Amino acid sequence: MASIGTLARSGVRTGGRSHESNPASLVFLCLLWFSLAFGLLVLLALVVDTFVEGVGRLDGDLFTRYNSTVREETTGARAAILGTAWLMATTAVLAIPMGIAAALYFEEFADKRRWYNRLLEVNLQNLAAVPSVIYGLLAVAIMALLGFSNEGIVLGGAIALALLILPVIIITTREAVRAVPREIRDGSLALGATQWQTTWKQTLPSAVPGIATGTIIALSRAIGEAAPLLMLGVPLGILQDPNGVLSTFTALPLQIFQWTSQSQDAYKVAAAAAIIVLLAMVLLLNGLAIIIRNKFQRRW
Repeated sequence: MASIGTLARSGVRTGGRSHESNPASLVFLCLLWFSLAFGLLVLLALVVDTFVEGVGRLDGDLFTRYNSTVREETTGARAAILGTAWLMATTAVLAIPMGIAAALYFEEFADKRRWYNRLLEVNLQNLAAVPSVIYGLLAVAIMALLGFSNEGIVLGGAIALALLILPVIIITTREAVRAVPREIRDGSLALGATQWQTTWKQTLPSAVPGIATGTIIALSRAIGEAAPLLMLGVPLGILQDPNGVLSTFTALPLQIFQWTSQSQDAYKVAAAAAIIVLLAMVLLLNGLAIIIRNKFQRRW
């Protein structure tokens, strides 16, 4: 009797069915797996269809020629590819240092008892769910305040995308910094290092794998955004290469949008090829994140 009472108090069932094997749990688990499989199959079908349609246009004309409204069979995305490269480089310069600095402040230096720090915390969580169009409008206002009459330049697009991914960078960086064991900080402080020296020489290097992964994934999200750029008035098709942050540009998502809006089949094939190029850029960024994470990862 004592052993039965002990089993009952410890939560072990002596009869009946467990929650993991009752019919409702099994049905719910099957629905979850079906949802996952269905989503993956749809994604795979779209990728395969796009690849089959556009692989024939992965030629030199796509990378060396500009967008053409006369010879659609040889239209190219040179300006869009170079514009995307300029845009992502400028976005990284604007967003990554600011995001890492903000995350270190919140995690290492901010006083959680201050009302303004708590207010910033709440707003930071809310910013991650704001639609991307809002960031485009905010970038228009910032460019107007800076005195630029033309918002459709590389700097304007970079400001919009930097604002878009900044909450993601801050949140992922905070998680990476929080994962560093407290003993490392305590040991550094015990040896006479200041709070800033401990953060700069101990905490930040230890969190590099998580920070790099989060920032590169954020950039992978930004590379496919078109709505903020449309709000800035970025042209859909230009015939010149960007040569600086103040030059007019276009990007691959906008070029794809323009081509898919045309009725000619040649433009749709070119759009499929441009989608493949965009996917290759995203996969390259994600591969870089995996390499950095594996190279600098530490086990505590």
